[in-house]
Amino acid sequence: MAKNRVSFGVIGAGGIAYRKTIPGMKKAKNCRLVAVMDPVNIEKIAAEFQVFRAYSREQDLLADPDVEAVYIASPVNCHARQIRMAAEAGKHVLCEKPLCLNLKEAKEAVEACRKNKVFLQEGYMMKFHGAHVKIKQLVDEGRLGKIVYMRAQLSCWYPKMGGAWRQDPKKGGGGALIDMATHLYDLLESFAGPVRRVVALTGNVVQPYKSEDASTTLLEFKSGSHGSVDCFWSIPDEASRTRLEVYGTEGAIFTEGTIGQSTGGTMEGIFGLGQSAYDAAQDKDVQRKFQRIPFDKINPYTAECSYFADCILAGRRPEINGAENALHIMALAEKAYGSYKTKSILKV
Repeated sequence: MAKNRVSFGVIGAGGIAYRKTIPGMKKAKNCRLVAVMDPVNIEKIAAEFQVFRAYSREQDLLADPDVEAVYIASPVNCHARQIRMAAEAGKHVLCEKPLCLNLKEAKEAVEACRKNKVFLQEGYMMKFHGAHVKIKQLVDEGRLGKIVYMRAQLSCWYPKMGGAWRQDPKKGGGGALIDMATHLYDLLESFAGPVRRVVALTGNVVQPYKSEDASTTLLEFKSGSHGSVDCFWSIPDEASRTRLEVYGTEGAIFTEGTIGQSTGGTMEGIFGLGQSAYDAAQDKDVQRKFQRIPFDKINPYTAECSYFADCILAGRRPEINGAENALHIMALAEKAYGSYKTKSILKV
């Protein structure tokens, strides 16, 4: 009988793994969670998720013969070492974003996976959200015409806290830009194709830690389309509607609440406008007939784990969020940071 499930172990079972990915993975029919590892509270975590193998060291989990693939959700400064260890142990790797602290580390991690013939996928799960899957379908069908401009927004309130590794660039690689804006670079590229040039602002507007709490990025895509991404750790959660806007020559799509860690949100659009005649009055007093667009309520964490397991079972390298994409997004992030440092527009 053909094998139909992949056995996973989790390295870094607290944080996002505990809140989102492990619950999502357990809902995936082709995934089987067999082991968890974390240096803190691991027995409690294992008991809650009914996992009978609990480890406090990653090398012990990686030595477990029943573990075929690992999901890594540790602090970013641990990723490069843990990816290499997993690859050398013959385990396929699903790793949280950002893949590593910098492009050099990311290239070494990708090479370790290639050399040891294991698959690598990065955790940019927002492409799996039902609304975003629907937008890509509509864009690919030409319903918006040529994409002209896109805007994506993701902000929250993230005050200074003891032990918060994201607030130290030596542990997280940076702040709001690398942690959140890269999610949106990745998402917008899935609609409009690769970015050609980038310019960014970063800094600390409110929060008194070393990582930036503010980032605003302008993107120019190879297609000629424009985009902007705004991500802050200094805006109250309730004040940010996490909007996504996609404008084309024949219509537009707006969403609220689809960007982030949820399965829900709302989406509306207007289509079939064609290239209308020039309005000399320009009074903008027109009726806009937007319609609600339904979409499947897909748990993006379940979907990303299921996709990775399908790739492993089929012996097919991941095309969505695979190694090549991981290196590209890391290079784009470094160009964005470099743009601010050099006060210039940089080619990607």
